[in-house]
Amino acid sequence: MASGYDGVFGAFPYALRTSESWLFKCYVVASALAIGLITLLVGIAVVVLIGQTAAIQGGSLTLSRAFYIVLGLLVVLPAIAPVLIVARRRRRGVDASARHETALAVAGFVFLLTLYLGLVASMPETFALDGDTVTRPPPSGIFAPVIAALYAVPGALSWTVPLAGALLVAVVHRVFG
Repeated sequence: MASGYDGVFGAFPYALRTSESWLFKCYVVASALAIGLITLLVGIAVVVLIGQTAAIQGGSLTLSRAFYIVLGLLVVLPAIAPVLIVARRRRRGVDASARHETALAVAGFVFLLTLYLGLVASMPETFALDGDTVTRPPPSGIFAPVIAALYAVPGALSWTVPLAGALLVAVVHRVFG
C-alpha cells in the first residue's frame, strides 16, 4: 500500500488512519456521511430538474442545471477541506498536531451545523406543499431565541449562515495551523 493517498476519496481513510485526534476521526466519518447525503440530494435535484425540463430547449436551462452542481460543490468543499488539510499535512510530515486537528474538527462540525441553520433561515413564512399552504412552525423550546433570530434573516441572505461556518474553517486553519 502506498504511503500517501490517491485524491479526495483516498484522503478520507488516510486522514482517519493517521490522525491523532479522536474528535477529528469522528469528524472524518460524520463529514463523509454528510457529504454523501448532500451529493445524493444534489444529484436527485439535478435529475428532477432535467426530468421537468427535458422537453424544453434552451441555454438558460443548461445554465441552471450547472448552477445546481456548482452550488453543491460550494456546499461540499468547506466540509471536505479539514480532511484534505489534515491528510496533506500528515502525508508531507508537516508538524501535524492533535490540537490543530481537534480545532479543525470543531470548525467542521460547526460548518455542518450552519448548513442546517442556513436551511432554517431560508424557510419562508408560508409556502405551498402538495397544494396546501403551510406556515412555518413558531419558535419554541430551549432554542426559540436562536430559531427566531434565524427566521429574522431575510431569505435572500440565508446563504450567509453557512458562509460564516466556511469562513470559520479557514480562520481556524490559519490560527491553529
